[in-house]
Amino acid sequence: MSADTEPDICPLPETPVEALKKLVREHVLVEDKTFVIERPDESDRLLDHPFVTDAFARDEYLPYWADLWPAARMLAKVIIREPWTAGVEALEIGCGLGLPGVAALSMGVHVTFSDYDATALRFASRNAQLNGFDDFGILHMDWRRPPADLRFPVILASDLVYEHRNVAPLVGLIKQVLLPDGICLLTDQDRVHSQTLRDALVAGGLQFTAQVARAGEPGGRRVKGSLYRIEHAAVG
Repeated sequence: MSADTEPDICPLPETPVEALKKLVREHVLVEDKTFVIERPDESDRLLDHPFVTDAFARDEYLPYWADLWPAARMLAKVIIREPWTAGVEALEIGCGLGLPGVAALSMGVHVTFSDYDATALRFASRNAQLNGFDDFGILHMDWRRPPADLRFPVILASDLVYEHRNVAPLVGLIKQVLLPDGICLLTDQDRVHSQTLRDALVAGGLQFTAQVARAGEPGGRRVKGSLYRIEHAAVG
């Protein structure tokens, strides 16, 4: 391959509708708000679908978007507690089912949902509409390769460092997309690569604070993780 030859880029996936089978609607309690989230039932069955096995062979892709992860609940709780300026623009990356973005919409934030899988974007859009919101954006994006002109004052992210290979592109996206005085709110279940994330943020010229975050279901399990507030490091 010559130096000016672009590497092969896999087309962005779109999980087939027929792979989803039964859908369920879950009422998710976040602080004093209840959100309706529609999702595939028994998402593990997706793993056996030919589309998924092919996508994994090409790019190690798995449809993690089909689950409502604890870190998404953590981020939604943080968003509900946050003081927001009405109309501020926020980008949710790896939005999956869109719970954090829907929570942000309920706080007057203008949200753009983005995900690697077009079907995830359909679910995030549908979930926003189920909760009474229709003023939002969607962006089909590989967050390892964000558009060069993409800029936002707020980035929302949950549970994206489940693999080591995700850390460097995630930090690169935050550094590129976050406006100079912006804030990224990121929640993680304290997975094994969390220290790698912290080291990469510092190396990338980003500063952060970390605090304990928790989430759970009424009558169900509670999960502890971390909330990262990430900003560009001060100059000088």
